[in-house]
Amino acid sequence: MMTPRESSLLLTHLLLQLLLPLTLSVLHPLHPPAVHVPTLIPHAPMPLIRSRFSAQTQLDLTTHCNSSCFHRGEQEAQKEQLSDKLAFETLYADGSRTLTTVDVEGDEEFDDHFTHPSQKRGPRVMPRHKRVRRQIYGADGRFNIQGDNFLLDYPFSTAVRISTGCTGVLVSQQHVLTAAHCVHDGKDYVKGARKLRVGFLIPPSINGTQVGLTSSKKPLVRWVRVKRTRVPKGWIQGPQEVSMDFDYALLELRWPHRRPFMRLSVAPSSFDLAGNRIHFSGFDSDRSGELVYRFCPVEEESSDLIYQHCDARPGASGSGVYGRVWDNSLERWERKVIGIFSGHQWLEIDGENRDYNVAVRITPLKFAQICYWVHGNRLDCVQD
Repeated sequence: MMTPRESSLLLTHLLLQLLLPLTLSVLHPLHPPAVHVPTLIPHAPMPLIRSRFSAQTQLDLTTHCNSSCFHRGEQEAQKEQLSDKLAFETLYADGSRTLTTVDVEGDEEFDDHFTHPSQKRGPRVMPRHKRVRRQIYGADGRFNIQGDNFLLDYPFSTAVRISTGCTGVLVSQQHVLTAAHCVHDGKDYVKGARKLRVGFLIPPSINGTQVGLTSSKKPLVRWVRVKRTRVPKGWIQGPQEVSMDFDYALLELRWPHRRPFMRLSVAPSSFDLAGNRIHFSGFDSDRSGELVYRFCPVEEESSDLIYQHCDARPGASGSGVYGRVWDNSLERWERKVIGIFSGHQWLEIDGENRDYNVAVRITPLKFAQICYWVHGNRLDCVQD
């Protein structure tokens, strides 16, 4: 149960989030230019043999990366391989699979993907971190979200459970974005993906608790079957440190839901992110049945990953990482999903191991791919 102090801290934080965009509009009136989103041209799907569903779900994903891995996105040789990595598998509810290969229209579209974020604004000098306890950094900065006033309110209402033990985020009326490792181990689909479901929290008041009161009851979960699952080829059969860059999957529900969803955005440089902060809510395994919210600054970023010290435990994988980004069409700061929480990485640079929790960054190419999965029409996929 959330203590009065925790409730007060959370309300204060949410109030600051409302005021922050107004402050930024005054202090930072020049907003980042619109991002060019490349066009993915899909080919006809090719049938594959049925999955064996032989893999075991691994909720605690940990990888290691050195300086060459960290700067891999800047290497020209990778451009030739990117179309292969953006091909994708589709898993259907009956167990059948298809592979769809893609072309990327034009060569200039690769530029944004292969420019390290720090190169756009100059190098960042990051503090040195000692090895610390994995996934929880210092005092635990997570908040349990309880009661109708929070659980049914945006943005917390966009978080959903995945039946394999992970978290997902609603990104359309019928689609959920999550981590690829929640459904596929890189070689085969996990056993739980055979009858994959998405869980929507039902607040305590609907379970018989008086509206407005915090209940000791845990929310119930309404489960909905998944109709179709899509996983990028970059995750499948790739080396672990490479495939983490493609640790995302999209689930299509059998029926549309009625809850608000959060729109996607190409992840801006942290310099262009309101307050340099990211946020996400998930179902951490050490707080069974509870939705857990946290926020923290971006510590470092590569072309494909966002490095941070947001406290998290297994089960939070697949959470939608969001921030306030400038929406050119609405001319205001909006919460948008800019990444997917993946897991933990030891980053070795200059002979020193640094310890981070990591989110997969939504690049222009990944945005184009996920958008195509959602809309089924590449013409609808331009940056909002």
